[in-house]
Amino acid sequence: MFKQKIADCLQEAVAKAQQEGSLAPGTLPEITIEHPQNPSHGDFASNLPLKLARITRMPPLVIAEKILEKMSLPSEIDHATTAPPGFINFTLRNEWLIKQVEAILAAADSYGNLTLGTGKNIQIEFVSVNPTGPLHVGHGRGAVLGSTLANVLSTAGYLVEKEYYLNDIGNQIELFSHSLYVRYLQYFGKKIDMPPDGYYGNYMIDMAKEIAEEHGDKFLNMPQKEAIEAITEIGLNKIINNIKGDLHLLNVEFDEWFSEKSLYEGEQYNKAMALLESGNYVAKKENAVWFESSLLGEDKDNVLVRSNGSPTYFASDIAYHYNKFMERNFDTVIDIWGADHQGHVPRMKAVIKAIGQDPERLKVIICQLVTLHRGKEMLKISKRSGDLITLREVIDEVGTDACRFFFLSRSADSQMDFDLELAKKQSADNPVYYVQYAHARIASIIRLAREREIDYSQGDVSLLSTEPELTLIRHLIMLPEIVERVAINLEPHHLPYYAQALATVFHSFYKQCRVVSQDEALTQARLKLVRATQIVLAKVLYLMGMTTPERM
Repeated sequence: MFKQKIADCLQEAVAKAQQEGSLAPGTLPEITIEHPQNPSHGDFASNLPLKLARITRMPPLVIAEKILEKMSLPSEIDHATTAPPGFINFTLRNEWLIKQVEAILAAADSYGNLTLGTGKNIQIEFVSVNPTGPLHVGHGRGAVLGSTLANVLSTAGYLVEKEYYLNDIGNQIELFSHSLYVRYLQYFGKKIDMPPDGYYGNYMIDMAKEIAEEHGDKFLNMPQKEAIEAITEIGLNKIINNIKGDLHLLNVEFDEWFSEKSLYEGEQYNKAMALLESGNYVAKKENAVWFESSLLGEDKDNVLVRSNGSPTYFASDIAYHYNKFMERNFDTVIDIWGADHQGHVPRMKAVIKAIGQDPERLKVIICQLVTLHRGKEMLKISKRSGDLITLREVIDEVGTDACRFFFLSRSADSQMDFDLELAKKQSADNPVYYVQYAHARIASIIRLAREREIDYSQGDVSLLSTEPELTLIRHLIMLPEIVERVAINLEPHHLPYYAQALATVFHSFYKQCRVVSQDEALTQARLKLVRATQIVLAKVLYLMGMTTPERM
């Protein structure tokens, strides 16, 4: 990447200055290259002189000058300058910048693709909601986050597998089973109370009615255990199909739906427990089986098997990650969990170490809560069911693209407000509309050129010399950098920010520079720039899982 090229040149310059004695010797701190907040300062900036001040005991501006004296600038850089309190700023050559339009056109849909992950495979596990009810908006945020990361990581060269972990056994499934069975009996007029900690949502009444209409009263005459098992299988399939349907509407698909039950049928649970025992990480106390997390620096130990003999959620998770790392051999595993799983992270890191794997291979993203608003009104109750507002209701109201953009618009570790009214606005106030309108506007320009039979394939991009044109190109060439940043830091919220910035710069260019004009040569050059912008904007929308409208 270009930032790394500048960093390498800085490192070489400091080494020369130290060898020649103009800078004191010392360990070189990490070199970071950023974009100046003020574009007039240049395209890139480094605060390396500020970092070196403590080591060299020299004023940062003096250090900056000494570094520049020894620095061989990359060919793409026009000039470098120093700025207080101790920055080195770099400005790209306009000639090189303009040529990037042709590079984008030549790369087409592959522009922004990287080779960061060549030969490495990553698994992303996300959503993974218990199949006991419909998805709500919080689940939607995790779904969009995971699917977008998968798009970006694939673009960065990784082999990516997307997985949904089905918690299809355990206490919650038992509660679901008994709740659905009771609702089924109640449908036929049986006087029976719901379990006190059962599932009370109206969707359970609706599902019991569906089962009754599809299968009649045949489960009334079965032994209770057999009837509950049969109804549970039907109910779980309905819930899972509804979850798949909701996710499909959100443009989220999975490569694998992994059953928790299979961990016990396939011996992964026994193998994982045996591995922990062989490492002396398992102890029996208080009539339960414990993982001695404290041996690995944790504050407390954690129960693996309860006193009644049933494995905990933690034990299943250990077996699941044993399967991921030891059997399927993923180089990196990314788990996206809800806010209530924050405390689960340290003990999972500890157990990864206990089974002989590097804990850094497990990346956990905690997805914070979503608050729904309609203007100033905060929404808590569904208009239909009396339960939490479902994801499908939100998709139906504002559309898939708005859902995806808004869910991505804040970093995962920040709580977010989702304004349904804003998401539906067809104006510049709505960032989704604003970004997609930029693409539609470009499509309109390209159509106009086609209707007028303008062939711009031989357009001379060297004619693109005005500030609006150069500013637009500067934003276009940021795409590979954005892909790299998201892939390395696992922070897809940078995509909507970039999309908005690019749309803003394009709209400004459109207002200041007439694309199709009487000047044939300039028209052809600007059409090339517009087409390059369409390529980049379409790529960003693709990465976010959104559509690229031709008309709006």
